[in-house]
Amino acid sequence: MTRIGVVTFPGTLDDQDAARAVRLAGGEPVALWHKDPDLHGVEAVVLAGGFSYGDYLRCGAIARFAPVMDSVIEGAREGLPVLGICNGFQVLCEAHLLPGALIRNDHQKFICRDQKLRVETSDTVWTSRFTPGAEITVPLKNGEGCFVAEPDVIERLEGDGRVVFRYLDVNPNGSMNNIAGVTNERGNVVGLMPHPEHAVEVGFGPATGSAAHGGDDGLPIFASVLDSLFAKA
Repeated sequence: MTRIGVVTFPGTLDDQDAARAVRLAGGEPVALWHKDPDLHGVEAVVLAGGFSYGDYLRCGAIARFAPVMDSVIEGAREGLPVLGICNGFQVLCEAHLLPGALIRNDHQKFICRDQKLRVETSDTVWTSRFTPGAEITVPLKNGEGCFVAEPDVIERLEGDGRVVFRYLDVNPNGSMNNIAGVTNERGNVVGLMPHPEHAVEVGFGPATGSAAHGGDDGLPIFASVLDSLFAKA
């Protein structure tokens, strides 16, 4: 079974949800601890959401220097699939594995809602199961989710097809060009602010005591990386 690492930093909240998503997709989740640089032979890594190190300095700024991140950064540069969700996206930007930055929402408030997205590309290891243009709904919860970058960086991301997810109907945090997620040039590193790990099973939600919010629109993200790794085997 394909082993997918899920990193836990102090303050991580959604590592168990990410592990559950990996399991439902057919993979074997492997817990990775922030102080341990050993990735224990995993074939991909998920940086889950939360408030790593209490969001001190900047969101993700301290987590970027955790021992495990040295191995994640090295692996990502060699092609290791890495997914950053919410705080994980912030960590990837701080680590310069992805361009841009995530700053405080333009309305200065924390937001928690179901969010409609458009999948802009299937040309990443995390989105191959989607059809470009597909519309999905997954939960969103952040206070610093506004994606910003220099105009030339935005132009390059758009021109190179590296915007992976885009907000539809409403821009919840002021992100430039309604950008909800981006990828690196190689397509093995993806970061997004919404939480696909909370939308991995139909018929489950808060009323049933499950961490899922209902619907399975997020599950193809975790299934896509398994497809990619199986194809390489």
